[in-house]
Amino acid sequence: MQRKLTVIFSADVVGYSSLMERDEAGTLARLKENRAVIFDPHVAKQGGRQFKLMGDGALVEFASVVAAVNCALAIQAATEKAESGTSDAKPIRYRIGINLGEVIVDGDDIYGEGVNVAARIQALAPVGGVALSKMVRDNVDGKMPCVFEDMGEHSVKNIERPVHVFKVSAAQSESQKVESPRKLSVCVLPFANMSDDPQQEYFSDGISEDIITDLSKVSALGVTARNTSFQFKGKSVDVPQVARQVKVSHVLEGSVRKAGGRLRITAQLIDGKSGEHVWAERYDRDLSDIFALQDEISEAIVKALKLKLLPEEKKAIEARGTENVDAYNLYLMARQYYVTGNWGDARREEAITRLCSRAAEIDPGYARAWSLMALSQNMQRFLFGGKGDGGLASVERALALDSTLAEAHAVKALILFENGHPDEASSELATALRLDPESFDVNRVAAYLSYKQRQLENATRFFEKATALMETDFHSPGMLLCCYAAAGNSEAVRRAAQISLARAEKAVAQDQSNGAAMGFGVNALAALGQVERAKEWMARALLIDPGNMNMRFNFACAAARDLKEPDTALELIGPFFATSTVDFLNHAKVDPDLDSLRADPRFKAMIAAAEARLAGSS
Repeated sequence: MQRKLTVIFSADVVGYSSLMERDEAGTLARLKENRAVIFDPHVAKQGGRQFKLMGDGALVEFASVVAAVNCALAIQAATEKAESGTSDAKPIRYRIGINLGEVIVDGDDIYGEGVNVAARIQALAPVGGVALSKMVRDNVDGKMPCVFEDMGEHSVKNIERPVHVFKVSAAQSESQKVESPRKLSVCVLPFANMSDDPQQEYFSDGISEDIITDLSKVSALGVTARNTSFQFKGKSVDVPQVARQVKVSHVLEGSVRKAGGRLRITAQLIDGKSGEHVWAERYDRDLSDIFALQDEISEAIVKALKLKLLPEEKKAIEARGTENVDAYNLYLMARQYYVTGNWGDARREEAITRLCSRAAEIDPGYARAWSLMALSQNMQRFLFGGKGDGGLASVERALALDSTLAEAHAVKALILFENGHPDEASSELATALRLDPESFDVNRVAAYLSYKQRQLENATRFFEKATALMETDFHSPGMLLCCYAAAGNSEAVRRAAQISLARAEKAVAQDQSNGAAMGFGVNALAALGQVERAKEWMARALLIDPGNMNMRFNFACAAARDLKEPDTALELIGPFFATSTVDFLNHAKVDPDLDSLRADPRFKAMIAAAEARLAGSS
């Protein structure tokens, strides 16, 4: 039995029974014509696969949410046009629902919760309309010209959690648009780090993220996502231009200075149209007041915009994972190591574990600290042969403290997968994606698990999302490059390589011993055809950190895939196989970058020797 995440499109003919009762032969003829002329051609055009056809509807699988939504809108528009030209008083109309979810594959058939949810969403769609799950809406938003209408959460039959549904329609042309009242919305620019220590940037970023999260809880206010806001990080911006670019009414900008036990935050809310200040304030406080200060800023913005903060929204804003500033600071430091640190270096995982362990010691109720510690403990065990349960106890503690923490469910999925329970892992991952499809941590874990199972289409989708969600992450665009290369998409390879290289260069500038950044940087340079520079980076990195096996693995991938130097690749990867854990070995067995080496007897011998060594040590 195989499980996977896919896009399910459910279509149903409205009032089918009454249509058949009224004119059975005529209805069947009209449906047959609709399917032949409209439904089936649009499905085929967008790459859909019909896996179930009923008299009154169909179930279709798509590899892309954009393709599914395009198909649905095209079918509804074409059906409306065709039926409006008939004299029949009861025209054929579809309801269509689209969901992105986990399914079970059985031969050519697909079933499971992902299909059931699509069917429930379809039943909620308006006549002649298209309804989407929140995950589909989030993945389509900004990628095609359409308009969404929030239909709220619905409790549906046989589905434990409420389903959040959105109606989607094609965007109107300029001639069709009617001027609507100006909706209040805000883009929170990353607060500038004004501390003497540039390493304190993790703290100013953390405050910016928290303010975005807090304002997002105000129902009357639209707030741009973190990945949209952080594209302006470190740049000198023209506020009205930013407001036009991201389509908001207001922009919040500010700065943070942390020194000793004192904190200074300046913030100003600017009208995106006029460029005038709506509100501005400077706060000088003790560091221990940071949480109260964030609450004050959020409430001051709501007040300045003359919005009403509902009691439950105020309560949600004030509810934080921890009230201890020291624990919060340690967690932010650990998270910075996780995002931009030397992945594949056991010392990074040890540092993250120590920081999170101390944070959890200070505040045992801090679920996020337990979750990140579990992830690091998992890396220590499965990548570096460490002892212990691989983070299982820590992640269970995190979920006991907060069962809605999407990152913890993702970490548990990773641990379950590494422990040989892929079905349970898939279920946990589906829960994580349902709870927070916009989480960087969740998307990165989803991408990693998909890649390890060589489900490259899924891996590509999740690595794309992770790349967009975190502007300092060089790992995701580096892995995205590999996915695109395996698919033969040279243009996309080049785009991913440029992003990965820019981020890797920044990471190396901050820490020249960051082997992970060097590894992905060499991959990017090789993919871009900058062979000499790639070899220079490689030589320097091997002198600085010759024992970094993850870095050597990435160098071998570049040598095999882009440099076309199999002897160099085998020389680089030899020490990796000689010391690799089971997890690293399994990764090498499926990594498409090494496909050109698989027929080489030397490569086969290395695999066999590694397997024998690991079997003997178990």
